[in-house]
Amino acid sequence: MEQQEFDIITRMNEKYIKMSKGHKAIAAYISDHYDQAAFMTAAKLGETVGVSESTVVRFAMHLGYEGYPEFQNALAEWVKNKLNSVQKMGAKYGKSTQSEILTSVLSADIEKIQDTIVNLDPAAFEAAVDIILGAQTIYLIGVRSCEPLADFLHFYLNMIRGNVVLVKTTSVSEMFEQMIRVGEKDAVIGISFPRYSMRTLKAMEFANDRNAKVITITDSIHSPMNLYSSCNLLARSDMVSIVDSLVAPLSVINALVVALCLRRPDDVKRNLETLEDVWNNYQVYLNDEINFIDEEPILNYSLTRQEEEDGNE
Repeated sequence: MEQQEFDIITRMNEKYIKMSKGHKAIAAYISDHYDQAAFMTAAKLGETVGVSESTVVRFAMHLGYEGYPEFQNALAEWVKNKLNSVQKMGAKYGKSTQSEILTSVLSADIEKIQDTIVNLDPAAFEAAVDIILGAQTIYLIGVRSCEPLADFLHFYLNMIRGNVVLVKTTSVSEMFEQMIRVGEKDAVIGISFPRYSMRTLKAMEFANDRNAKVITITDSIHSPMNLYSSCNLLARSDMVSIVDSLVAPLSVINALVVALCLRRPDDVKRNLETLEDVWNNYQVYLNDEINFIDEEPILNYSLTRQEEEDGNE
């Protein structure tokens, strides 16, 4: 088989855009439940996904395998390699001191940021800023390890502009429910790194079909996330061990936030002033953030005393 060395998930991602509806359903299920799918017969996988056994067989052959057994073996091998990642980490760092591990990981992260500086397209970055500022509503999508990145970007976009929706979901159907009003005046930002999320990809496909502007934050030009995006922000993210390095993607998001703030300084100032007024009006007695260890009122303020004062009013 000519493509024997290509990993099965990479094949699915590369061929996804040309798949039929049934094949896309199979790919989505395998991406999110690969550990279960590896042990299913073609009939069982078809029943679980809601397609025929013959559709599953054709799916395997569409990916370049001679039949379902060969496809299943490739999937089982891929799962085995993923489960062995802890052993690989031990082989790499097993004899290192804790200090050496720290230095090695941080040095690798510095390298990823430097690589991102070289490879990120400035024109794409400028376009992303324009799209975010010009969109009626922004939808943010990041699942699994990318969810904290989406949370972070959502927090700061809310400081800069309104109508920002963080899509929180555990299934593709829930994503569509939250994105049902997306249209050509809106923008969708999809964040995904290997192992790429099929849920994120399908949501971006949906947004593209609705003529929304689509921005992706991903790792390379070969990422399937680029299939439906009009603006690609590439940040290197290699597997150090069992943990994805998200340092470079977070730096790109930081740069986006700074650029947006500089483009809309008056809006940011006004939003922060409004927020401060809200804090002053509704959190008179207790601020839950401190800058220094001896800052008032946290350390010298009694919650019990406040409860007593509230009870006496």
